[in-house]
Amino acid sequence: WPWSARARGWLAAALRAGRPPTIERLRPNAGLLVPEVFSPAVAAALPGLLAAADGPAVAVFHDAIALQHPELSPPGTVARFPAYLLELLSFDGVAAVSEASRDALCAYWAWQGIRDHPPVVAIPLGVEVPAAVPVEAARVGPPEVLCVGSLEGRKNHLALLEAAERLWREGVAFRLRLIGIVQPATGAAAARRVGELQAAGFPLLHEPGAGDAAVAAAYAACAFTVYPSRVEGFGLPVLESLAHGKPCVCAGRGALGETARGGGCLALDDPGPEALAAGLRRLLTDSSALAALAAAARARPIRRWADHAAELVAWQGGLARRHRDRLPFRLP
Repeated sequence: WPWSARARGWLAAALRAGRPPTIERLRPNAGLLVPEVFSPAVAAALPGLLAAADGPAVAVFHDAIALQHPELSPPGTVARFPAYLLELLSFDGVAAVSEASRDALCAYWAWQGIRDHPPVVAIPLGVEVPAAVPVEAARVGPPEVLCVGSLEGRKNHLALLEAAERLWREGVAFRLRLIGIVQPATGAAAARRVGELQAAGFPLLHEPGAGDAAVAAAYAACAFTVYPSRVEGFGLPVLESLAHGKPCVCAGRGALGETARGGGCLALDDPGPEALAAGLRRLLTDSSALAALAAAARARPIRRWADHAAELVAWQGGLARRHRDRLPFRLP
């Protein structure tokens, strides 16, 4: 997030500190939708929130990375996550953002021996689609490769930086542009490496707080994108890249593979330094391969936020309220 947005969030949180949550009765037959991972304070307020809604209560589930890969996640998130997954049992339905996330949640509940749980479906996310994707202009100078995403452990920037350095030392001409804030708990090593490569004179740019206009301009200017993440709940930057008509080099497994299989992506079995270097080299040196992927990216239908919202609301409207007094999980 840009610093201005973060400052507003911090100010709002400070003003709310110490105040009990205010829960108002919703309009008749209104449901409840919780779109993000929620805090213990919100969990404690769930009984009141659920009582205020006559309609079905749905939680959006993004991923189980904190359990599957604790070494790549902030310690606070890892500690919080088991309780959060049990708190999801209080809802009438859970909408996972991908098939991989759905399967991970159901597998965790099965491992815990929980059989009486709410229905879980995969309802993929969407993106803002540009009004028009500009026709590729003649490029002046070395091509630019764009990577959009916060610098954190699971997003695998260290492997990308190693791959880029290999290619630069081979004499492959390109500039790597990173857009995304640094996640202090797991992204500090990547941030340090960015500084070292910049100090060594390699063509590497890092913009930690770019706004929407700057991101859109970066997509328009790049030859293609790379998203080196090892594991995602969905992977919005991949779909955003395709929406801008730009191919993406990314992992071909899990949630990222779900997006990649629609076309326009160079999917890797394992996004390690060697595979990333090979993928980047191919698109930087083989213009026909790049053109074919770009054509596929422009041709494929792109799921929009409106599509996600319509599917989510329709599914929520058909849910029955569960008997919360029979749930295996009890809120205090």
